[in-house]
Amino acid sequence: MTWLITGGAGYIGGHVVQQLLDAGERVAVLDDLSTGDRARLPKEVVLVEGSTLDRTALDAAIRDHRVEGVLHFAAKKQVGESVEQPFLYYRENMIGLQTVLEAAAEGGVKRFLFSSSAAVYGMPDVDLVTESTPCAPMSPYGETKLAGEWLVAAAGKAHGMSTVALRYFNVAGAASPELSDAGVFNLIPMVFERLTAGRAPLVFGDDYPTPDGTCVRDFIHVSDIASAHVAAAKRLAADPAGETSLVLNIGRGEGVSVREMLDVIGKVTGYDTTPEITPRRAGDPARVVASADLIHRELDWTARHEVEDMVASAWEGWCGRHPEARK
Repeated sequence: MTWLITGGAGYIGGHVVQQLLDAGERVAVLDDLSTGDRARLPKEVVLVEGSTLDRTALDAAIRDHRVEGVLHFAAKKQVGESVEQPFLYYRENMIGLQTVLEAAAEGGVKRFLFSSSAAVYGMPDVDLVTESTPCAPMSPYGETKLAGEWLVAAAGKAHGMSTVALRYFNVAGAASPELSDAGVFNLIPMVFERLTAGRAPLVFGDDYPTPDGTCVRDFIHVSDIASAHVAAAKRLAADPAGETSLVLNIGRGEGVSVREMLDVIGKVTGYDTTPEITPRRAGDPARVVASADLIHRELDWTARHEVEDMVASAWEGWCGRHPEARK
């Protein structure tokens, strides 16, 4: 079957495109290239350059490529920016999603996979976050992801579409340097940026109720994120239309503290990663670690990559863009 991948030229989307192709699936990509890069895509992949708000482009893509399923990645995703620009985030993430769903429903698409986020949970006070943990998002970004899940499920029920929403935890690494994340919004690239500039990495608070005082997170290799999408796409393709409605975490189920991650980064890069301790950031929970039991039961999926794999592959990508960083 043919899948339309919105945001397929992005960091995560590019990895999913490659793994779907490797699995023998046909794909077409719709991306406005605001943060995506055409170079991420194999030459044989059709790119429709356009916005998820452009219904005409969506209708044409679904019709011309005989699309049977949609993987929806296209979204704004910076938490801080969402607080400053809520209108932008609700327009791009919610109205964009609604437009894609309407085009899919009217185009006869019966399978829809939504890229969600652990940001829907907010600050859960639990050791392991399950899919039934109460959701209390703390930013407009998280709100749009939670409301997006509701809309996807409602559209699936109303229009006979099978749906899956996947909640990512902390994504890192790369399958190859050219597919690595060019942004500097997450812990690992933020540390790389400081080290490259000859500055100590920052740690936002070391007085949390965790074993070493720093925040604990569940880091997941982007290749594992991609393989989970392939497993979900296969499940959607195999099930009768309208039968499936799933919300699943993607994580390793293992916590890694900020200090532990700095130790791994130091080992991989050869840099001194002794940090500069700064005050806590507002809204940072002490611990957010996924339970990955449900996705294992539903999709027979398990993460394969370890933390050192994530850091080493991310470092190769970083050095490809910043050759001065390599010692």
